[in-house]
Amino acid sequence: MSEDHHHDHHHGHDHHHDNRYSDMQARVRALETVLTEKGLIDPGAIDAIVETYETKIGPRNGAHVVAKAWSDPEFADWLKRDATAAIASLGYSGRQGEHMRAVFNTPDTHNLVVCTLCSCYPWSVLGLPPVWYKAPAYRSRAVIDPRGVLAEFGLTLPHDKKIRVWDSTAELRYLVIPERPEGTGGMGEEELANLVSRDAMIGTAVAGVQP
Repeated sequence: MSEDHHHDHHHGHDHHHDNRYSDMQARVRALETVLTEKGLIDPGAIDAIVETYETKIGPRNGAHVVAKAWSDPEFADWLKRDATAAIASLGYSGRQGEHMRAVFNTPDTHNLVVCTLCSCYPWSVLGLPPVWYKAPAYRSRAVIDPRGVLAEFGLTLPHDKKIRVWDSTAELRYLVIPERPEGTGGMGEEELANLVSRDAMIGTAVAGVQP
């Protein structure tokens, strides 16, 4: 086993927050069905709204955290020491008061986040979780074969680059700070934030290369 697995199995937490989300999802689905049957909405339009929230609006908070970390060494240092406070200073904090930890990609280490027992996810910085994040195949295989999983996302890493897998819990959620792409020296924070996708902050992509 060549991968460096930092694996935390202290999952002694209940998942009311996930259940609450499921109830909400069920209500939204029921409402969608009624409205669609009455011909009041186009299901395609709802899909477009959800997709926009998942991939564009939701992760903007996280992208700003990353851009600030790239631009401001003091903020990056604060993020390393106390991500919860550093992120909250920008106005983003979780509903459950969960703690955040920022893990930084470097030239020799790539970080990947998974929640093996549930779908714990940093809502406050990434918005809605992607469907695959909750999929059992991703959750189990990200731990066993992270390199293979990343390759399926189109991210083939050099073999000498270590992959660390971080297991989120209800109490502690991870945010990956991707490496700053080359040639971005003159960019301001807003431009930099545009290079940061949701997937780069989970670790299934790198910054700058948008799918």
